[in-house]
Amino acid sequence: MRIAVTGGAGFIGSHVVDAYVAAGHEVLVIDNLSTGRREYVHPQARLVVMDIADPAVEELLRRECIEVLNHHAAQIDLRYSVTHPEEDARQNILGSLRLYEAACRAGVRRIILASTGGAIYGEQQEFPAEETHPTAPIAPYGVSKLAAEKYLECYARLYGIEAVVLRYTNVYGPRQNPKGEAGVVAIFLGKLLAGEPPLIYGDGEQTRDYIYVEDVARANLAALEPAASGVYNCSTGVETSVNALLHMLQQLTGRWIAPQYCAARPGELRRSVCSPERLRRELGWCPQVPLPEGLFRTLQALQAQAQ
Repeated sequence: MRIAVTGGAGFIGSHVVDAYVAAGHEVLVIDNLSTGRREYVHPQARLVVMDIADPAVEELLRRECIEVLNHHAAQIDLRYSVTHPEEDARQNILGSLRLYEAACRAGVRRIILASTGGAIYGEQQEFPAEETHPTAPIAPYGVSKLAAEKYLECYARLYGIEAVVLRYTNVYGPRQNPKGEAGVVAIFLGKLLAGEPPLIYGDGEQTRDYIYVEDVARANLAALEPAASGVYNCSTGVETSVNALLHMLQQLTGRWIAPQYCAARPGELRRSVCSPERLRRELGWCPQVPLPEGLFRTLQALQAQAQ
């Protein structure tokens, strides 16, 4: 297939591009490089430096005869969305809407949207949450991603676009920025390797569902299947507390640096874990990389990058 991946020079998007190229697809990467990096783009993919809101995107998609649009470009920092809700909405809602319009006019037949699991469900009533769980986001980021989902659902009904939504839980792995504001695995590893105390907001007993980035890339391959349709959790169904995660990373690195505990921050969930059962049942996908193995691979990648 001829596939365009927005945000394909970023952490998750670049792994999706790698998987598509390895499967034999022709891949176009659309990325403004605000956070993405050229060196992450697979050499067999073509990079066009462009913002998704640029009117030229429509002609680019048409000229390249794009069949599938995989949409990863987004504002991804939940805490930033709390302090800058308008900018979060500009990127995640208006940016996505303009992209959908361009894709429809250019004749794209399928759109795959990278969305969020925990932030959309809010404080869960059931554990793990299935796709039918009520959506009650407590941060603007969850609201903006839910809006992007709903607009895509609307475009599917109006114009016959094939729509697939993958709701990711906490993705981690190689290429995640250890100096960023999102991505606790990379941030903790960066602190430990630098000999600095990791920061834990709250008591550290809040839980998350950590999924390795290569498993996420495989889910994006599954989303190309003709049977793929609608919303899927891309998750492990396993809860791990922040304290337990740090302990695992301390063991891996041999750096037993005590964390610094800070006040909990608004918009963050107490417990978050999602069921991957629908993705397994309908598309045959399941996570293959357990957390200890994924953390080890992430550490190796960070150490290699530092050399």
